[in-house]
Amino acid sequence: MSRTTRLSSSLLRAAAVAGVAGLTLTACGSGSGSTSAGSDSGEVKVGLITKTDTNPFFVKMKEGAEKAAEAEGVKLMTAAGKFDGDNAGQVTAIENMVASGAKGILITPSDSKAIVPAIEKAKAKGVLVIALDTPTDPESAVDALFATDNLKAGELIGEYAKAAMGGKAAKIATLDLAPGVSVGVQRHNGFLKGFGIEEGDPSVVCSQDTGGDQAKGQTAMENCLQKEPDINVVYTINEPAALGAYTALKAKGREKDVLIVSVDGGCTGTEAVKDGKIAATSQQYPLKMAAEGVKAVVTYAKDGEKASGYTDTGVTLITDKAQDGITSKDTVYGLENCWG
Repeated sequence: MSRTTRLSSSLLRAAAVAGVAGLTLTACGSGSGSTSAGSDSGEVKVGLITKTDTNPFFVKMKEGAEKAAEAEGVKLMTAAGKFDGDNAGQVTAIENMVASGAKGILITPSDSKAIVPAIEKAKAKGVLVIALDTPTDPESAVDALFATDNLKAGELIGEYAKAAMGGKAAKIATLDLAPGVSVGVQRHNGFLKGFGIEEGDPSVVCSQDTGGDQAKGQTAMENCLQKEPDINVVYTINEPAALGAYTALKAKGREKDVLIVSVDGGCTGTEAVKDGKIAATSQQYPLKMAAEGVKAVVTYAKDGEKASGYTDTGVTLITDKAQDGITSKDTVYGLENCWG
């Protein structure tokens, strides 16, 4: 930001409440006017609420929102929970942003169902609400969704894994997210579809939840290797889980003969593809999600035109070991477009 925006007393009070809920609430903006996020200047205000402010994915999302707000000359208020799953904190953030005059709110829901009543209250007050990355349940609870097609992301790495196995019998471990979480379910189902199998197929010899965490990914892989030492394909919900799996495999001397595929396209994960630790990953684009969301709020503020439905923000298969018939890009492209 080119300058620091003075918070109004109303936003300071909101920030205090948010702090109690384990959130951070800040404001930034651009333009020549000396206005504050809680003032009645008429300047357009956009809210961004992420699951956390430490995950590199959401750091990049915030960066995209900040750049778009700067370019569009609008105010950006941001909030984030202390942990993934802080629904109460997200509810508080929505209430604070509505009270501070947000024209639109962009949110990555921590709990796709539990957040819906707060979203409905915001919409009833004329606030445009757009989900980023993670759909609400039901998806129609928000005005629009800007996100990766997570089913397609999983399908891409499933197709890749199938081709890379070259007809060899697969013994698959799936290192998943958590029960009932839409992103995890969609990626998992996409992988199965891409590999050409269905849930319950005997080629899937172990399934463990990881929460997308590297340490838990390592433990999950260790458990799977105890159950089935001959695993030769590992699907992971994200790259931290993939690196955890790699660590467990390396400890057993198996890192060279097990194919690991993943989703996200963060810079650390893409480097791991370059280094041969992960065979391929599906890269998504959080900066684009947030930037497009900010633009949609600006359009609504100026023209009254509401974004609606689902906007696919893209996904690309990244690998340095391309397979015939599978569209992909190498890690040079991946590192130019990664996040984190």
